[in-house]
Amino acid sequence: MNEEHAVLALAALAHSQRLRVFRALVVAGQEGLTPSVLADQLAVARNTLSFHLKELAHAGLVSIEQQGRNLIYRADFSRMNGLLGYLTEHCCAGAPCAVTDRGACESC
Repeated sequence: MNEEHAVLALAALAHSQRLRVFRALVVAGQEGLTPSVLADQLAVARNTLSFHLKELAHAGLVSIEQQGRNLIYRADFSRMNGLLGYLTEHCCAGAPCAVTDRGACESC
């Protein structure tokens, strides 16, 4: 991940509704969720949710798959881990760090 991608991802997550949507998709894992389920789960209007999902997709944080008449949204775990890696790449000024990699999510 480069600086431009990190800024785009962080900007997308810098909104409370989008952060809630992204976290719900992370919890859902590889199964993903439809917009209607997300809207019901988060008590968000569908048109508002659509806007937030578009922003998250534009930032590369979610993927979209069409299954029949439904769209399935999933968190992009590789992009999420890439952002976390970018943010912590040079932590501890090059010294051994007490933080472990257990926070990274392989495929949930």
